[in-house]
Amino acid sequence: MASSSDNHKSNNTALLVIDMQKDFILPDGLMRVDGGQSIVPKVINAVVREHDLLGRDVELFRQHLYSGEKAGPTSKGSDGAELVDGLVIKEGDYKVVKTRFSAFFATHLNSFLKTAGINSLVVIGVQTPNCIRQTVFDAVALDYKNVTVIVDATAAATPDVHAGLNLILVGRNPEKLKEVSESIGAKFEKTQIKTVVVDFSGDLNEGVNRIRETIEGLDVGVLINNVGVS
Repeated sequence: MASSSDNHKSNNTALLVIDMQKDFILPDGLMRVDGGQSIVPKVINAVVREHDLLGRDVELFRQHLYSGEKAGPTSKGSDGAELVDGLVIKEGDYKVVKTRFSAFFATHLNSFLKTAGINSLVVIGVQTPNCIRQTVFDAVALDYKNVTVIVDATAAATPDVHAGLNLILVGRNPEKLKEVSESIGAKFEKTQIKTVVVDFSGDLNEGVNRIRETIEGLDVGVLINNVGVS
């Protein structure tokens, strides 16, 4: 994670702007994210920086939801589906319409990025525990080298949901797990961290069950395996 003041310019990096549509951002939006309006200036500034002569193309994502005869939130052609005022699509930008949390699900995004030589991503928009998180997870699974989330240009329904990400650290070395846990905890006080000592070279089912018991009760979490293994 990083802040919007950090410099992420690179010929191999793309900026992903997720769901910055009126229905998610405006006070009267049908699916308003409470923290969305506060990040609009940061998102616009990030896009403006990417649009200068040294920047990469910008990938902007719209989510279109369909509900039969009655138009629902962000329905195609509705005002609520439009990007928030000030966020401008320019020539060379790549616009993707998605129907699930992840911008990679059932879209051509991955093939477009890989063809363009992109190996690193910077992600901004709404909202953190849903579309942002799932897009990041899929990007990591697709082997992008670096995936950075700009913390002050992303938002969720509440600050606690946005900031309080839970971590589950899994590894074979209890001393290393403790060291990593304490290091993360010192930097992110609101983050709940649990550790699980598992050696998958033994009984696989026992290890899986131990992890399941550990993550029970966590609302939002990221599991990091092989902690301490270089």
